Order: sequence, then structure tokens, then C-alpha cells
Amino acid sequence: MSTTRNFLGSSRLTSQSALTRSRSIQYQFKTCPPLFTSGARYASLEAGEGDTGHISAGRNQGVLFINNLYPLNLQWLFRFPFAADKLFPKLAARQRMFGAADAAKLVKDAQPSAEVLEVLPRLKEGGAFVKFSDATDENIPSIGKAVEKYLTEHPIKPFWAPLSRVQASIVRGKPWVEDLYRLPSARLRVEFLPTSPGGEVAELSQEQLYSFFRPYGKLAEIITQPSDSKVLPKYAQLDFNSIRKAVLAKNCLHGYTVNEAEGGGQLGTVFRISYEKKQKARWFMDWLTGHPRITIPALAALVAGITVAVFDPIRTAFIKAHITRTFKISDNKYFAWAKDLTNEFLTSVRLRHAPQDAGMEAIWEDRKVHIDQLQTWLMETADTFIIVQGPRGSGKRELVVDQALKSRKNKLVIDCKPIQEARGDSSTINATAAEVGYWPVFSWMNSISGLIDLAAQGATGVKTGFSETLENQLTKILNNTATALKQVALEGRKSDDKDANLTDDEYLEAHPERRPVVVIDNFLHKTQEGTVVYDKIAEWAARVTTSNLAHVVFLTNDVSYSKSLSKALPDRAFRQIGLSDTSLEVAKRFVINHLEFDPEDTEAGLKALSTTQRRKDLVELDDVLPALGGRLTDLEFLARRIKAGETPRKAVAEIVEQAASEILKMFVLNGGGGDERNWTPQQAWLLIRRLAKTNDASSSNVNADQGLRYNEILLSDAYKTAGDAALQALEQAELITIQSSAGRPYAIKPGRPVYLPAFQQLVKDNVLRSRLDLAVLTESIKIENASVEAYERELHLLGELPKQPSEVTGRVQWLLEKLRISQDKIEKYEREAGGLKKTLMSEF
Repeated sequence: MSTTRNFLGSSRLTSQSALTRSRSIQYQFKTCPPLFTSGARYASLEAGEGDTGHISAGRNQGVLFINNLYPLNLQWLFRFPFAADKLFPKLAARQRMFGAADAAKLVKDAQPSAEVLEVLPRLKEGGAFVKFSDATDENIPSIGKAVEKYLTEHPIKPFWAPLSRVQASIVRGKPWVEDLYRLPSARLRVEFLPTSPGGEVAELSQEQLYSFFRPYGKLAEIITQPSDSKVLPKYAQLDFNSIRKAVLAKNCLHGYTVNEAEGGGQLGTVFRISYEKKQKARWFMDWLTGHPRITIPALAALVAGITVAVFDPIRTAFIKAHITRTFKISDNKYFAWAKDLTNEFLTSVRLRHAPQDAGMEAIWEDRKVHIDQLQTWLMETADTFIIVQGPRGSGKRELVVDQALKSRKNKLVIDCKPIQEARGDSSTINATAAEVGYWPVFSWMNSISGLIDLAAQGATGVKTGFSETLENQLTKILNNTATALKQVALEGRKSDDKDANLTDDEYLEAHPERRPVVVIDNFLHKTQEGTVVYDKIAEWAARVTTSNLAHVVFLTNDVSYSKSLSKALPDRAFRQIGLSDTSLEVAKRFVINHLEFDPEDTEAGLKALSTTQRRKDLVELDDVLPALGGRLTDLEFLARRIKAGETPRKAVAEIVEQAASEILKMFVLNGGGGDERNWTPQQAWLLIRRLAKTNDASSSNVNADQGLRYNEILLSDAYKTAGDAALQALEQAELITIQSSAGRPYAIKPGRPVYLPAFQQLVKDNVLRSRLDLAVLTESIKIENASVEAYERELHLLGELPKQPSEVTGRVQWLLEKLRISQDKIEKYEREAGGLKKTLMSEF
């Protein structure tokens, strides 16, 4: 037996063969290219000497590992393939510049007798190997202890980790240095290998492992291999409380041979140490995935909470900016000043004129009473709706927004038309959000959340609540709008006001002039397609009004608006303004003002009329204006056609002819979606034919001022079935207007004044009248035939009785009289139909 040293100085007794074997596996020192010309040589060593993965030390030489010289935050650079080959050699050359200390100088300061041969940085592990030599081999361990003592007495704390310090320890084993993409971790896997292939190996206990590894740092846990495990080689897992401690232990003890005295068995046991990624605790994720009935609804609630906390203030701010027109450049005072200056200049050189505004002046003078009334109501505290009702084209929006609210800055206009005409829930949500300025809006998430909700409900059997209905989405948008309205109403309140002691509700009630104005335009537009949107808007408007947050003005064409609004605000009397067509005198002034010369129209290709031509045309206005009535849209159309070069008589004739074509296509003929109509062509034609006679005062069933009798129309054959519904549908489509008194309909008039001459023009067409009258007669004959069949069935039933009691005599006589009357009608209708067929067969 002889004495030898384990790699760097630990002595033990071994056989001569073991000594020979230990020396044969040592690698000869290969000099790395020097990067500094003086002092110790600094070499990049990411793959070992000669890319062998090991560091060799000859006689009288030792290796120290100095830890915490470089930051470990550079580990992510090792994911790039060029890092080890190009980047790290350059960093190693600047070791003295970016390291926490100069490794060579550190060793010389701790032990001046030691000669530093080489410094081999390990940037991946944040440290460096220092190879040194001494006169005798026995001084190697003492040099390592001297460096440790020096660092204890003179601690070096890196600037990137001021709470830690540089440490050093003698390398007792044979370190394995590699440039693999393996990053340090706090867990080490220690495998127990034999000193020779096929030899026996000892499995060290926790106490023995603790004695080897504890000097390098505090251990958190030691996990030995289960006794029944058949995994080879045998191993143990050691958890350090920091990665730095694990790095120091791994580089100092890897390849260390545990002798028999230390518990390594008769032939010894070698440590093979590697980093092992510590598995993070997944109990939380396991609990989430294992309890979907709890976690999915909780997740939905969390998402909703985050949405409310993060996005709702942003959306309210955008709605507020939309109401106050903060981002509207036309409201900027500098822009307004420049605009006014430009307008004055252009007017002075007669390059700019506003005939459209001048034409409307006559209308506003005529309706000044309504404008003053509306402005007065907006200054009062009554918490009820203001309704402005009138036919389409009567100038409701212009009256309210452009005139009554012209001087009010804080107003919100909600147009129900794009909302109601939107197709699908997402489009409806987007349209509603656009009207109030609600942003950001994630309408597409509604479809995705619906699919998630459906899948989760199928898997767990519990409704998660991820998806929201259209009603909920509309409610959310409108609630944010109400919040923004309240902020706008309270925006001018100051702490030094005389009523500063009032609450917000009391302040809003005491100052109605501070409330914004909400204008809801096109209310009840296309109600036959659904009333969900209107119900939500009406409920929200009632809440806003009763809470004194804003004044609400409804603009509607529908005369039955009270049915819808009374459900939202049942205990209030509405304030109403009814707009009708203008008088002929005002209509004439409107057209004359539009006929003023306008250079912009000339540039647009319109013909400016001379004074003589204009005066000659104006003579015809008195004759043609009664055909158009006082509907603003028709009057403006007339003025544009006259300015294009047509005479008033010809222009009116063209307008009437166009209206007749529209009536024929939309109401009478079956093309263009006739299956979706709630009326029949026969019902529409019956009204057209009878309304065409309303200018004939000698007619027995019409009145020149009041139109057709409502109940008389319901008694006609065409309206015996669902007559009220058909008339309401025709009113909604604007073919007719139904006049009511105290809520009871009593008269029917054309939907537009121009429709009356259009009806008369259609009736004058002999072929068209014959065709449509024939359809009406055919329908009437069908109805009477059905009645005859019913009478005959009952008579047949009575005739089968064994005796004819006297009690049925009256019934039989009544049936026979009804049968005679129906038969007379059928014969009359057949004769009329025969004449109409002759007309159709003889005329084009």
C-alpha cells in the first residue's frame, strides 16, 4: 500500500494498481492561447482544455473555483448558438473590466507564494477556475483555505448582487466543463459511479452527503433514491437554497472519489454531478383543471372584474368626450375664429352663400313657437320625456338639434336607425357603441365567449357566464353612458358655490340647466323587426330622466309612440310637440329662398336662372304647390329641379310620376320582398283607389278635409281579416297616415301630400286600374264563395234533422237571406270582372 493524492491533494491509502489507474486518466496540460501578454494567462474555457470537457493539473498544481464573479442573468444568451463560439471569448478577454474582481490578483493577495498559471472563466455559471502552482504539493490545500479566509475577512460584493459576496473553494474532484445548453439550477443530481467499469458502488446516505455538500452552502433538502428503485446508476437529489451555492458545490466535487473511510466502499465511489431543473409546484394549476365547475365561473367573474376595473373608466371617458365634443375640431375656439374670418371674407366677395340656410329661415319663423316651447321645457325640472312627433321629412331633427339646441354644448344624439338596421348581435353592439362614443368595444368577443360557454357547459354541466346576451351588452353600454352624463352634469360644480352643501342628486334637481340633453332620433323605426333595442333605450331614458341626469327628447315618425314609452315611464304625462306639413305660404317662401343664385350650384353643374326666367317660373308655383303640400323634403327636391332648368309645372309632374312609381313598386306589385309584407296588394290598392277620390266633395264615403273613415275601411271585404294590423303596417311603411283622437283612430290620409296626386295618376291608368280592380274583385268573390259554402253546410245540417222544429225556422230564413245576398254580390262582382277583362284584352 502506498500514499497518493486525489486529484488536488486529499490523501488516502490505495493499492499500486489503483494509483496507476488514477494517474492514467489524468489529462496532460495544454496551454490555451494567451489573451493578456503579462501576468497570468486568461483563456475562454467553455468546452474544457482542447474541447475535452476537463481541466488537467500536473504535479504541484491545484485549481480553485471562484464563484459569483459574473452575473447569472446572462444565462439567456446561451440559447443562441453563436454565444459560446463568438461572444464569450470576447467577454473573457475583458474579464478584468466587467467581473466583480480580478481572479489572479485575488489569489496573489491571499497567498503571495502561489503562482497563478491560468484563469479560466465560466460565464455560464458566473465564476472562474484559477489554476495555480506551488513549490510543494502539500501546500495546495492550504492555498485554497487561505483564499477562503481572505474573502471572509475582505468580502467582495458585486454591484449586481449587493446582498451576496464572492466565494472560493478548492476543487477536490475533476470538474466537467461543457458548452451545452444547460443552465445552472439550485437542484443537483449526484450519481454514484464505480472507480472502474463493472466495479461495486456504495450508495451514500443523507448524513454522508450532508457532510460533503454542506460546506458549500445551506441545503434545503436531500432526496435519496427509493430503496425499491431499479434505476441505475444510483443517485440522490440535493436542493440548495440558492443557485450560486449549487454552482460552487458542483464545480468543486464533480469527479470526486469517495474512499472507503469516507463511506465510498472498498474500491471507492465517484461523484457525477449535474444540474437538474427543479419542477415547479403545479398544485394550483392542478386544482384549477380538476375543479372546472368552480374555477370556470370564478374565471368569468375575474375577467368581468378586470374589465370593469380597467376598461370601464376608459369607456366612460370616451363617452364624456363624445358628449362634450372635446375632440371635435369645429368646436375649437381657434378653428371657429379662423372659420368666421374666412366666411366674412368669402361673403364680401360674393363667393359664398347659404341658400339652404336662407330657405330654412322661413320654416323656423313659422315654427318659432315650437322652438321657444322646447327651450323653455329644457330649463324646467319636470322629469318626463319630451316627444317631437311628425312625418318623415318634416324637419324634426333640424328643429331640435340645429335650432333649439344650437347654443347647448353638452348634447348627445342617438340615432336608432343604424342600430335597428344592423344585422347580428355584433353589428348591433358596434352601432350602439358608435352612437354614444363607447370605446373600446370588443363585440367579436361575444361570439367567442358564446362558444366557450357552450363547450364548458357541455363538459361540466354548469353555465359559466362567459357569454352575455345582446340585452346585457346594451345595458352595459347605456349604463356607462349614464355615468358619463352624470359626470358632465356635475363638471362645473365648485366647492365654493352657494349650494356646495347639496348632494349630487339635490344639485342636479336644483339646476336643470346644467343637465345635458339626450336626443333619441328615429325612435320606433322599423318596429316590425323587433323592439328589443327600443325597449332598452326607453328603459334607460326613463332612468336617466327620473334621476335628473339629463333631459331626454324623442324624435319619432310613429303616432303610436305612447304605447312603447308608457311602459318605461307609466306615471308621467309626456310633453309633446306635433310637427305637420307647412302651409302653402311658408312652402312658397321656402322654395323662393332656395331659388336664389348660388355660384356653388353653378360649379356643381346646375343652371343658374336669370331674373326674367325666375319670375316667369314663380307664377306657376301657386298652381303646383298644392300638389306637393308642405313636406320639406319634397319642397327642397322641387327647388333643386327648378334650379336645374325645369319649370315648376314640369318639376312637380316629374316628382308625382316618381312617387307613383315608388308606390307601385313598394305597395302594389308583388316583386321586391312581397312575402315579407304585412298587407296584400289588394288592401293597398283599395286605399289608393278610395284616397284618390278624396278631392271629390260629392263622394259619399270620403271627406275632402278628413280623408277616409277608418272604421268604414275595416268593414270592406279586403280588411275583414287582420284589418287593423294591415293598416298599421301600411302606416309604418308611410303609404298612409292614420289620424287619432283621444287614442282612437278615426281617419286615413295619404302618407305624404304628394301621394294624393300620385294616387290619382295611378287610378287614371285604365289598364293598371282594371288589373288591380280585377284582383280585388277576385278576392271578394273568393270571400263570398267561402261564405256561401258555410251557409250551405249549415242548411244541409239542418235539413238532415228528422223533424223540422219551429225553433229553427228563423235560422233557416236568416241563412237563406244571407245566401241570397252573397249570391247577388258574386253575380255583381262577376259582371264587373267581365268588363275589366275586356279592358285588359283590348288595351295595352
